[in-house]
Amino acid sequence: MRCRGWSGCLLPGRGWKPRACSRWRHSILARFSPVLRLPEGRRNWWVLAVVSLTQLLVVLDGTIVNVALPSAQVELGMSDSARQWVVTAYALAFGALLLLGGRIADFWGRRRAFLLGLALFGVVSVWGGVAGSGAELLAARGLQGVAAALMAPAALAIVTVTFPSGRERNVAFAVFGGISGAGAAIGLLLGGVLTEYLSWRWCLLVNVPFVVVGVVAGGLLLSESRADGDRRYDVLGAVAVSGGLGALVYGLTLAEESLVSAAALGFVVLGVLLLGAFVVVEARSAHPLLPLRVFADRVRVAAFLVQGITGAVMIGAMLYLTFHLQGVLGLSQLLAGLGTLPITASITLTVPFATRMLERVGPRAQLVLGPVLAACGVGYLGLITADGGYWAQVLPGLVLFGAGMGFTFVPLQNLALLGVEARDAGAAAATATAANQVGGSVGLAVVTAIYSGVVARAEGPGVVERVVSGYSAVFASAAVLLCVAAAVAFTLIGKGTALRTGVESAPAVHLG
Repeated sequence: MRCRGWSGCLLPGRGWKPRACSRWRHSILARFSPVLRLPEGRRNWWVLAVVSLTQLLVVLDGTIVNVALPSAQVELGMSDSARQWVVTAYALAFGALLLLGGRIADFWGRRRAFLLGLALFGVVSVWGGVAGSGAELLAARGLQGVAAALMAPAALAIVTVTFPSGRERNVAFAVFGGISGAGAAIGLLLGGVLTEYLSWRWCLLVNVPFVVVGVVAGGLLLSESRADGDRRYDVLGAVAVSGGLGALVYGLTLAEESLVSAAALGFVVLGVLLLGAFVVVEARSAHPLLPLRVFADRVRVAAFLVQGITGAVMIGAMLYLTFHLQGVLGLSQLLAGLGTLPITASITLTVPFATRMLERVGPRAQLVLGPVLAACGVGYLGLITADGGYWAQVLPGLVLFGAGMGFTFVPLQNLALLGVEARDAGAAAATATAANQVGGSVGLAVVTAIYSGVVARAEGPGVVERVVSGYSAVFASAAVLLCVAAAVAFTLIGKGTALRTGVESAPAVHLG
């Protein structure tokens, strides 16, 4: 591509129209001209590569700190209750602001929102990586969640408009969803490697090269797109739902010290009232953040509830699994990361079979079978002892748990979009994702309160025995939650429900 000065230059955009640009940008564009001049069909796959790479960051950062938490806790002098907020702050900010992030991307511009969210993600990752105190680390993790809430829906929308229909769209969503699903496992393994051979700080600093590549490539390749219609934001609704979820989770965190403390009860009540106010605001708003008609179908409600419960189990129980692997079994950070991979392997092997089975038995049977199998697996983990080993007491439970999750994940996204109107498809998909994240935040606060209460009252000859009793209680409570998910599916999903949707579905963004 030859520079033509201020008279115009071929920049990426619809129709490749000449646009004026500065000299420095000409030199950059000249270096990338082979990519920019690719036919639209091939260039679309480069766009998919960019947004998929950055989407990997969103999911990866939900789990990469799990293995690193014990090291970070010791170095920064964090308490057990503050430690869990390293995970909660990210998931809570992500889930609470996801719907607003999607609106901003649609109205302000998907390319702008994507690049801004990605750049912010990189900046706060550096801040978290050099944090000198627990408070700084928690603030950085919360801002990472804010950036992810802006970046993730923009990335999904970019894939949607880049591949509007046909086989290429299906392939693109399969790639995008597959990378999202693999992110959790990659995060656990990468977190172990970085913590053992470098430092826990690199679990955050590792984001920087991905961000740089994503910002440069996205700035060159992506075209701007916006939604049509009235571009008004439901700011009041966003404030109500964010404040409500934050107060609720904080109140549950305070319950670790006392279930009947005035502060804990006060924040829980405040959270419930703000969430109630959110429902009222959405019912009266002409431009709701979350149209309440999305909840009109009980099958869709069941999908959202199961999403929330699986999020609680995947984030809460699996975090305490990494603590057990390191603190009780004495595994290194690397081996602890490897020790969790049987879950992902089991999910991967189960999904193809579950997909074929779904056509025969339907989503109701599968969403009862999956949580029950997973409950058996995590319930088996509840039998751990202080002198037990990985192969006998942990591995069988992880394999069974992963298989159950595989059966559960397959029908969930389709059910979340079952029969939804085209105008509400984005809100329904975002709600499914938000349910997963928020469920993880609430679930982690609840199981941490259970863990603290059991350890405080446990009787045993040593600290390790009391800690293991707390871990066992966490796994047992996770098994109960999964049984509740099975009961929800059995009650709310009709026996003859079939997976037929009126809109082309898009993958939700899951933490794990």
